[in-house]
Amino acid sequence: MQDSPTPRPLRGRVAVVTGASRGAGRGIALELGAAGATVYVTGRSTREQPADGYGQILALSGLERPPGTIDDCAEDLTRLGGHGIALRCDHTQDEQVAALFARVWREQGRLDLLVNNAWGGHECFDGVFEAPFWQHPLAQWDAMMDRGVRNHLLAGRHAAPLLVEQGHGLIVGTTFWDRDRYLRGNLFYDLAKAAISRLAFGMAEELRPHGVASLALSPGWMRTEFVLSGHRTDEAHWQDSPALARTESPRYLGRAVAALAADPQVLARSGRVLRVADLAREYGFSDIDGRQVEAFELPER
Repeated sequence: MQDSPTPRPLRGRVAVVTGASRGAGRGIALELGAAGATVYVTGRSTREQPADGYGQILALSGLERPPGTIDDCAEDLTRLGGHGIALRCDHTQDEQVAALFARVWREQGRLDLLVNNAWGGHECFDGVFEAPFWQHPLAQWDAMMDRGVRNHLLAGRHAAPLLVEQGHGLIVGTTFWDRDRYLRGNLFYDLAKAAISRLAFGMAEELRPHGVASLALSPGWMRTEFVLSGHRTDEAHWQDSPALARTESPRYLGRAVAALAADPQVLARSGRVLRVADLAREYGFSDIDGRQVEAFELPER
């Protein structure tokens, strides 16, 4: 008896995942590839030229260069069953973002999914997350708003006309949300994540008449490369660190995105902020270790 072929519910679909060199973006791109999609993997880190601006977090993590590249991600998702296309793009630069979407349309003639994940917050991380807002450096505003929220808006502006023209599609913005609780200890982070969620809602209101969905998606505490390095471990040994017990892999988030992209009724969810853990129960997927990780919820204050 032959094994059943691996299901590829997104075969023939075209996606753009921004900020996909590492972390959440990489996890999303890999799972879209595993579902059969053609994925444009964008970011600033290539094998020849790593992204700059990460000096502080690299020193804190004990790393010499940012982990991951768009090239590696594209090759890995292709091995999983999709088609990865690495394209270097600085998502703060309007002309580069415009060129990205022009190329997608020229080469594919369609766009089914934009995942807005490019985020500048890591570039300003100084090792202190919790502090009163008057003690956090104002550089965090620039990183999280001008190189975070604005990145989502800029990519959305260039993707929207393509999605509207074809009359269907989905935009997903990665955020963090815990039932509107204040992310105490970092006002800039709270503002940026709230803005991303509101941006997804606003775009949904304007895109819905055209059959296009927009939503925000909130993972829990992910074991990104920087998190693992900060705890002096890796994906193969994270379970030896009790502090990481509540974490989930970035591919858990990726499986949520893939499930949403394959859902023909996704327009009914447009405008909402959704949690990966809730979608895992609804769609029946699990993390790479077989667990359905519970939502990361902030402690009561």
